[in-house]
Amino acid sequence: MAIKKSELYSSLWASCDELRGGMDASQYKDYVLVLLFIKYISDKYAGVPYAPITIPQGASFKDMVALKGKSDIGDQINKKIIAPLANANNQLSVSDFPDFNDATKLGTGKEMVDRLTNLIAIFEHKALDFSKNLAGGDDILGDAYEYLMRHFATESGKSKGQFYTPAEVSRIMAQILGIREAETGANTTVYDPTCGSGSLLLKVGDEAGTPVALYGQEKDEATSGLARMNMYLHNYPTAMITQGNTLTDPKYKDDGMLKQFDYVVANPPFSDKRWSTGLDPLNDAYERFTPFGVPPGKQGDYAYLLHIVRSLKSTGKGACILPHGVLFRGNAEAQIRRNLVRRGYIKGIIGLPANLFFGTGIPACIIVIDKEEAHTRKGIFMIDASAGFMKDGPKNRLRERDLHKIVDVFSKGQDVPKYARMVSLDEIERNEFNLNLPRYIDSQEVDDMQDIAAHLQGGIPRTDVDAMQKYWECFPALRSRLFRDLRPGYVELLIPPAKIKETIYAHPEFSGFMEKMNAHFGVWQKKNAASLRDLQAGFLPKERIESLGTGLLRHYEGMPLVDAYGIYQHLMDYLDETMRDDLYLIAVDGWKAETYRVIEVDKKGKEKDKGWTCDLLPKPFVVAHYFGAEQAAIDALNERLENASAHKTELEEEHGGEEGAFAELDKVNKANVTARLKELKGDPEAQEESEILQAWLDAYSEEGALKNEIKAAEADLDAAVVAQYPKLSEEEIKILIVDEKWLAALEAALQAEMERISQRLTQRLRELTERYETPLPQMNEQVAELEEKVNQHLEKMGFSWQ
Repeated sequence: MAIKKSELYSSLWASCDELRGGMDASQYKDYVLVLLFIKYISDKYAGVPYAPITIPQGASFKDMVALKGKSDIGDQINKKIIAPLANANNQLSVSDFPDFNDATKLGTGKEMVDRLTNLIAIFEHKALDFSKNLAGGDDILGDAYEYLMRHFATESGKSKGQFYTPAEVSRIMAQILGIREAETGANTTVYDPTCGSGSLLLKVGDEAGTPVALYGQEKDEATSGLARMNMYLHNYPTAMITQGNTLTDPKYKDDGMLKQFDYVVANPPFSDKRWSTGLDPLNDAYERFTPFGVPPGKQGDYAYLLHIVRSLKSTGKGACILPHGVLFRGNAEAQIRRNLVRRGYIKGIIGLPANLFFGTGIPACIIVIDKEEAHTRKGIFMIDASAGFMKDGPKNRLRERDLHKIVDVFSKGQDVPKYARMVSLDEIERNEFNLNLPRYIDSQEVDDMQDIAAHLQGGIPRTDVDAMQKYWECFPALRSRLFRDLRPGYVELLIPPAKIKETIYAHPEFSGFMEKMNAHFGVWQKKNAASLRDLQAGFLPKERIESLGTGLLRHYEGMPLVDAYGIYQHLMDYLDETMRDDLYLIAVDGWKAETYRVIEVDKKGKEKDKGWTCDLLPKPFVVAHYFGAEQAAIDALNERLENASAHKTELEEEHGGEEGAFAELDKVNKANVTARLKELKGDPEAQEESEILQAWLDAYSEEGALKNEIKAAEADLDAAVVAQYPKLSEEEIKILIVDEKWLAALEAALQAEMERISQRLTQRLRELTERYETPLPQMNEQVAELEEKVNQHLEKMGFSWQ
């Protein structure tokens, strides 16, 4: 049975993190990812003839498992696993791997043995079987790697997280290049001159419609080794990854000049102060700088961008992440910027939110280069996407809606107020080639202005009501129901402020709008319910998720008062919470709803049965569909139990004082109350106390009886539900999952989104009403009245003054 991917990744991270101890995450990641690599190539290629990587006899993951617990485990891994692997494969070297016998990182003696033994044990998890990984990036491994890398980057701190480009940014860069729509083949080349662990390069490879040739270069030796392994892990065994400084020692050359590629992407180190060390930029052998200008000695951003420009074919396209400063800094950089713009190489600029990247908190941008249409380019398409993000721990993170909107708007070249527009070269020249986005896109929200005349004379400014025109276009008669003219330029509310929400909900235009929106969702729901029920084991979940999300977004485009990207985000949130796991389970096992026992093992190795569950079809859905009456009966018993418990508590609180019925008791419990009742038996003066104590005892007895009744009823229901699962047909399972689990959850989320439409309108109307409700003269009258009342009270108290 397949395991939920989210549970697998989180348990994998938790286990690895627990074993890390005091080791720096940036170092520990090397050990964890090497184990992931060895496990993967062993599962996939061990014993396979003509495999892209050779696994020597005795150097597989199984052989590593055999070393667990041995006193020299670290040395044995180095000699029996790492060295043979590196020697048998030209594309690998021993320097790609960390030292498994390093006492300074792994500890000495038993500490090292235990740490490596436990680390190997993590990867023995039965769900980590990579021999059956799905095609097209839908394998467990690619996502597991991404999950671990993001967590390691988060833990590695400011200076050591640069090996990883956030997946959302990588996806944007891969998609805006247009490689999916292009005619690609095995000869199509993609290059990353500062590839880090290779995540950005791989995203572009995955975006292409066919396998393409990947090339990368990375300065750091350990990280370049990680990138080589990453290529294998993501099924790009022929990818070329070299180690060295791209600016001083570029590895990819043709006839002494830089090799040129179809696509180039990069996330170079920001503002590299040592970029020119070992380099004579004025006499650069590869002619990267002289046509445009030499970057300043302490700012290497344009050095990397010019390397990309030089590395692109005449039809090539590129994207590079750089700090915002490259858009407006002066002197040498201004000259380079002017030359790039005049040649038409810059196709677009996308401003990103601050604090996205693990190496820095400063805001960055994506510079999009396109040589193919440079000679006819009349402007640069600019997007200011700095406001679209969510908080994710110490960093900011792009949501799916933010990513999709950036790609959509850029691909269509669509002008969106306060977000994106095409800026002509003439306008850029008038601004002296300063490309700072706020010069061209005013993304600031309009201030909510106070109207002095309305504060003095009352009434709501008509301009504020007119500003809500998008609502009045949908509900023209509602505006007439809410407002009437007071004087030129001002209106007043026709109803009490407390009735605003009620009036909106009751108005036929609003209820008609809600019905129309429900019907609109129903069309999408009906269409997709059928296609979801048709899914069969072996389908590609990522493709299905993408088409589902894009279809929902397109379905809501152009709908009034609705943010289509907000609707899309609801689906993506539900996918992350639940549906993605479900789709992967179905892709592996089909429509199987099988229960299993949940067994927890404590630190002493003792097992504890925590009951049963079913990941694909949880118990509440089966209960709601088949055992509604039984559940209703249990709910009624629970309500009676709450009442009995509440009555018991009320008695204790009401009669618990010094003179109360419970005053004589050390502790209020059944034994003490029963004993006290025996003492009071026959005492006519204690009748009231006895009645109170007896009422408490009755409530206590009822509480106990109800608990037993509920326990028995729940056990009966539990048994009936477990017995129901094997009886479910595949068609019944599909209905329960597609209609009653997935689509019902989405409908509830979208219903909440519709509710927010009326809430926003109501909130704004109340805000305006309360703001101008009491004009200044009326306020002065109220102050005068209150002052007179205070003076009268003071006179009565004997205080008086003139």
